[in-house]
Amino acid sequence: MNTVQLIRTTFLGLLVLSTVISPTVAQAAAGETVQIKPVKIEGGYAVVVSKGTQDDPDWGAVVNALVSKYGAKVVVHEGDVTEAVEPLRRIFPRYACFVARPEEAGRAFVVKVHRMTRKLDEDPYTDVLWGILTGYGAADALRMVAANQPLIVRKAAGGCPIDLTMLDEGIWYSEGEKHAYFEKKPGGPVEKKRCPADTTKALVDVMNQFRPDLFVTSGHATERDWQIGYSYRNGQFRCKDGVLFGRDMKGNTYPIHSGNPKVYAPWGNCLMGHVRDRQSMALAWMHSGGVNQMIGYVVGQWYPYGGRGVLDYFVKQPGRYTFSEAFYFNNQALIHALQTRFPETAQVELKQWNLMTGMLLLGMTAGALNGKENKDARDNLGLLWDRDTVAFYGDPAWDARLAPRDLPLELTLTVEQDTYTFQVHAKRDHKLRHPPAHLLPHRIKDVQFIEGRELAPLITDNFIMLPELETFEKGKTYRVVFRAKKAVGWIKEDLQTPQPSFRQCE
Repeated sequence: MNTVQLIRTTFLGLLVLSTVISPTVAQAAAGETVQIKPVKIEGGYAVVVSKGTQDDPDWGAVVNALVSKYGAKVVVHEGDVTEAVEPLRRIFPRYACFVARPEEAGRAFVVKVHRMTRKLDEDPYTDVLWGILTGYGAADALRMVAANQPLIVRKAAGGCPIDLTMLDEGIWYSEGEKHAYFEKKPGGPVEKKRCPADTTKALVDVMNQFRPDLFVTSGHATERDWQIGYSYRNGQFRCKDGVLFGRDMKGNTYPIHSGNPKVYAPWGNCLMGHVRDRQSMALAWMHSGGVNQMIGYVVGQWYPYGGRGVLDYFVKQPGRYTFSEAFYFNNQALIHALQTRFPETAQVELKQWNLMTGMLLLGMTAGALNGKENKDARDNLGLLWDRDTVAFYGDPAWDARLAPRDLPLELTLTVEQDTYTFQVHAKRDHKLRHPPAHLLPHRIKDVQFIEGRELAPLITDNFIMLPELETFEKGKTYRVVFRAKKAVGWIKEDLQTPQPSFRQCE
């Protein structure tokens, strides 16, 4: 029988401290050292790792670094990550980091992490903010842990549209219009400009010289390449042995070494998040591309919710959410859509990632998939498809967010003893594509509503969301007030009789 170890922080901490002096230094077997500054995490942090990865000296150093940084508890499993469910239930942390070597972090791993992190209690929502920490080598993961400063995203670039009005500066090359790119310089407007049809070298220069904080892509891709043009012929980004490079239409190659910390959002790419093997693009983005956090589909992308929605939270509401929170809330909004629109199939777990199998499972026809027969049927399959197939890579507690700007909606959460007040005040008329949400400062239970039931709020043990609101009227304040008990610590007290931890108003 497989066993799972829960290594307490005090024990593993002693092992770390026995090899370092203050300030904490994490050392990989290869000799690379990085300074780790301790960070206090409200609600706790857990590291989940296989025994094989933990026993590898280089990857074990990554685990030790996380323990040093966050005071993390460590769960060691024998090889199947789902074995970690019970220990995670006992810890019930705010963050869970799944440290995995590349050969472990494939499609099945991502799907399992999605599904298991929804099963720490009885509600259908994800119970922790999670990330998969991997890299072409352990040094990449160690670099991510050693990021001691938050990333304030001020400039962005990419090969598809980005809302540059939300940034200080940026540039993006059109994947749909040949010869077109858009640029915003500090203090200036967004301007449309002309460029060569082949933008490979220009995009490589953007990575190497402009060094954006955020890079965004869409269009055709595989685990081996990003095809820059979508509706016209263009060059490619490829990788070899952890190094990204551009290859233009003439066959010229241009290596990419962009060392500044950044986040990467291939929201519309097929397979960019799939770590098929060590020659996968995701690992090269982390290695020579300087990416500390990224999302990415581990299957073909055809439905826009799982990827595009992350940017709706992250870019459209600058400064409000970290990249990790944007990923988390987008996935919870997706789950809510399944629960409310398609309750009969909301718990379905697809086992094969081809569209025909999913269509047969839901009794669909090809016409429904194309939206010609029944939009609801297409949405049902699309939400199920996206729910478990967008990966989040990196340390989930690392703070990367856009520089704050004046926003049309003001969100506030106040706590006075056992009374919680969540308010959304509209400074201007506004419409959201994804619902406003806020993390609670601690886990709660036994919710009792005082005000705002008509807004149909979703309250779980760790967040509140207003999923039924899309349009907000200038000058109006939307308020939810409720009482709740603070959950004792962050440990599940009785695993045999779970307590209700969420309430969906009817």
